Parts: sequence; structure tokens; C-alpha cells
Amino acid sequence: MTVKVLFNPINREVETETGEVLLDVMRNAGIRIESLCGGQGICGKCKVILERGDVDKFSNFHENMLSQRELDGGYLLACKVRLLGDSVFTIPVESRIDQPSILISAELTIDNPDPAVGKYLVELESPGKTSSLFPRRRINLKGYTGLQPRVGDDRLDELDEISDGTVMATVSRSNNLPEIIKLEQGDTRDSNYGLALDIGTTTIAGVLVDLNTGEVVSRASGMNRQITFGEELVTRISFARDPEGLKKLQGIVVESINGVISEVTEEAVVSPDDVTDVCVGGNTVMNHLFAGLDPSYLEIADVEVSREPIVRRAGELGVKVYPGAYVYNVPNVSRFLGGDAVGDVLASGMHKSQEVSLMVDLGTNGEVVFGNSEWLFSSSCASGPAFEGEGVRHGMRGARGGIDHVKIDPVTFRVEVSVIGGVKPKGICGSGLIDLVAEMFRVGVLDFTGKLVPGRTPLVRDGKWGLEYVVVPVAETSTGHDIVFTQADLDYVIDSKAAACGAITVLMKKLKIGIDDVRKLYLAGAFGNYSDVGNSTRLGIFPEFPNAEVHPIGNGSLSGAYAALMSMDARREAKEIAKKMVYVDLLVDVDFTEEYSKALYLPGAKEYFPNLG
Repeated sequence: MTVKVLFNPINREVETETGEVLLDVMRNAGIRIESLCGGQGICGKCKVILERGDVDKFSNFHENMLSQRELDGGYLLACKVRLLGDSVFTIPVESRIDQPSILISAELTIDNPDPAVGKYLVELESPGKTSSLFPRRRINLKGYTGLQPRVGDDRLDELDEISDGTVMATVSRSNNLPEIIKLEQGDTRDSNYGLALDIGTTTIAGVLVDLNTGEVVSRASGMNRQITFGEELVTRISFARDPEGLKKLQGIVVESINGVISEVTEEAVVSPDDVTDVCVGGNTVMNHLFAGLDPSYLEIADVEVSREPIVRRAGELGVKVYPGAYVYNVPNVSRFLGGDAVGDVLASGMHKSQEVSLMVDLGTNGEVVFGNSEWLFSSSCASGPAFEGEGVRHGMRGARGGIDHVKIDPVTFRVEVSVIGGVKPKGICGSGLIDLVAEMFRVGVLDFTGKLVPGRTPLVRDGKWGLEYVVVPVAETSTGHDIVFTQADLDYVIDSKAAACGAITVLMKKLKIGIDDVRKLYLAGAFGNYSDVGNSTRLGIFPEFPNAEVHPIGNGSLSGAYAALMSMDARREAKEIAKKMVYVDLLVDVDFTEEYSKALYLPGAKEYFPNLG
């Protein structure tokens, strides 16, 4: 029996079968809703309001995860509701996935541009000029030097249809040996484009590049629609263990990528068929899911991961550019340190300097790399999505309505907030969370153990989930609820910061270096671009580095993909970076528990925070 479900305020009606779980219905219909835990009922993010209809609330997670005010207002968790009849739901503002502010910086200075794809004029032989040795017309390329490119029978068939006129050959070196991947009639040398992509766990960013000049001609970004299947990598690995789950996640990320491709090509008035090379930066799990490779083995500690780049045809993956184009993935290093981190290193240039540098990229997963021109030492940490504003009750991504910076009055303890878009706030994004906890510690609202101090101010009060701090009262929000920060939220953020700091100090301990030895601190991604470095240190995300110059490098993953698009030398460099990088798996490292435990205090151990501890 079919039922109809109407979703407000998007005015979208969906037909489905009786007994289906509401979150599954929304996923299948492409309706985006927050779902940090991937439908397990433990994050409380997939809130909907039942306006009318017959449903089965088949779990007590509703009562556990929602406030009494929300329960009284008809709120439910979409992952724990089965549809029994026609229904109408409202998706509340705090559960909607708005377009976030996505960092799309990409350009690096490429000293000697040498893209993998180029176009060459074909010098045509006469159709009748063949022999028993060469039964097909040979393709001579004007101005081309190097190994003779391979050419398939399908290209030769195309050539047989051409009797005269100007013919252009597109030669790709993306898959080891050069190959003619396309033949066109007419002089199309000016239509030579490539695409650089950053495939993140949460977002996708892309730039369309003129391969003749290196100019970025258009940019676009969007959500990775896999997020409704869980924000954390381990959740998606679990879903992809089933071949059908893997197929679904691969299809969803390709749909997301094709949305970005459609935007950049339309903006630049370029045919997708003129895009003949694609380079991708992404973490190891995203690279596997994109390529349709089973990622389940990545759950095994210290498992060996290939450090060779993954290369596939666009048509094979379903990517809507020229089907014969190759898609090159910047190589991975380990199970949770991938081509995105290699791109960060490439973008920073730390691998060319004699000075000791540290690169930190904190998103859903955290990557940490120490090194110089002689060595690279790395690790990754399960920092969770806290630094992207997720995992806390009123957390959100960096989008319109997100609190991005915070100051607390030390006398009244009231919070002054900066809000993206200048509107009423609906939640707190990552940079706002870092400011908030650092400020709460500064004014004494929480102690060095990370616990809220009762009685310090009436803004610290008892709530359904224990002590909570009122950040923004209901009258000043867009959600109809107080924006609060609970002790459970604090514990989550401090656990995340301890994981990041512990990863850094474990490597320092193994390398026998101190805080004075680090000369450059590279901060990648949105974390590095938008977060206050002083508050990040006060919170204890990374130690004090008194001699270090701080360099935000923007979207290093996309920059690395851009470099690989424009330079074969950059591809060789990326491969060398991946090959020589030592990786420490914290899951089996004996020092990590000790370093993590020390980092659970604010800001952390005295040896790493001599002026703040």
C-alpha cells in the first residue's frame, strides 16, 4: 500500500510504501536533512515536526534525544519513525542542510606548466596510403614530442570518416602511457579544459581550468550528499560493506560531483565534452567510495594501503565530462590519511624547506604532518566533526545563521556573537565553538578539567541533559529555542581537541622535538582559514609554538588537485610525498593514550603550554 508524505516548507510530496522509515524515504527522494550518526538515533539531528498523519514511533530515542518543549511541539526523529498512512511533516530550520560557506581557493604558482592533456594538429595521410604493415591510416601529430601515443580502434574508426580538413587530437598522459583519447574536426586548440576537485566528507569544491593558460575560469561547490548516510567516515565504511550500499554511496557522490560540474561549465559557457582531464583530492575513504572500491579493509589498524594514484575513465565512473577523459586521484598514504593531506603538503611547500614545519588539517577527520625536505612524519586522528560545527546539540556548519565568532563579557557572562549573514542565529559553527570554549575557560565559566562551574552565573543552569550554558536566549534566535551549550557538548569538543593535540604531541615525542623547534605552522581548510589561532591554542588544539610563523593555506586538497592538473612534475612530486611519508597509526600506538589523557585538560600539559597552562 502506498502512502503520500508532504514535506514543508519545501512543499515536496513523495509517494512511498507503508512501513518505510521516514529518513530512508527522505534520502531516496534527495531531501537533505542533518543525520550525523547515519540513522542510528544517537545524534538527535534528523528532527522533523509531525503536523498530521499516522506514524509508528518505534523507539524511545525520541524521548531521550529531544527536549520536553520539542516533544510537546510534535518533534520526532526521522530515523525512528515508520510511516503508516498519509502524513505531513515540517523540517525545522535547525535540521535543514543549508549551503555552507565552502573554501574554494585553488591556484598555486606552477613554474613550468605541463598538463597531462594537450591538443595537437593531426597531419593526415591520404586515405589510400596504407600497406600490409600499416593497414590503417597513421596519425602524425604536429609539434608533439615524446613516446608515440597509443590509439584505439575506435579513434581510428573516427579518423576513417574524415577525408580532409583540420583535425585535432587530444593526447592524455594521465594513465602511465600517452594515449589519443579524442579526435575532432576543426581547430579546437582554444577549447582545452580540465577540472580540479576536492571531494570532502561533507562538501565538494571544484574549479574549471583552461589547460592552455592555467587560468581558473569558474568555481563551484556543493554538499556531498552522502552526509545523510552519516557524517563520520566509519559510518560510511559500515554502510558500504554491503555491495548495494557501496553502489549507492558511489552513485550519490558522483551525483554531487556532477552538480558541481554542471555549475562550472554553465558559468564558463563550456561544453562538458571539452573537459578532458580531471584531478581529485580526497581522503582515503572518499577516494575508495568515489572509485567504487570496497573500503571495509580500512577499518583494520595498520593495514597497508596502496600509495599509487587511482586512475579511472570518467565514463566508467559516471562523471559527466568527456567520457574518455581520465580521472586522476592524488595518491593516498594510509587508511585515514589520503590525497587531501598529500595536497596540503604540496600546497604548503613544507617538503622543500630545511626548517621543521607542522601542517594541521582538522575537519571530520584530522590530519597532522611534521616534516622538512628530508623527512615527513604523519598521523590522523578521529577528531570527529566537532570542528565543523557538528556533533553538539546546537552545532551546525559554517552557513547562514551560524555563530562564527564569540566574545564573553567577564562581568555579566553574556555572550556577544558574530553570525554569518547578519541574521538571527540558529546554531554554532566550528570556529564559533572554538571561540566559545576558549572564552568560557578565560572567564571562569568552566574549569581546567572542562567542567561547567555551577553558581558562577545564572546563565549556567540545569537542563534535561545536565548543566548547560545559555549562549543565545530564545528571543534572539531563529529556531524558537534557546541556543545552549551542554556539559555533554563540552565533553565532545574537549575529546576532539584532545585527539588532535594528542596526535601532534605523539609525533613530537617520537621525533624528539619540542615546541621551540617548529618554525612554520600550516593550517589547512576552513579550520585554518576561519578559526582564531589564539583561541585554538588556548583551547589546546595544538601546543604553543613560540618560534613558528602561522600560514593558513586554504583548501590545500583542491590546490594539490589543481597542481596535479597543470603539472606532470607535481604528480611525480605528489607520488614522492606519499611514498616517503611515515605514518603512525594511533589506534595501535602505545604513546597515544598517555598523550591523549594529558590533553583532556585545558589547555594541556605544561611542557606544551608553558605560558597558558
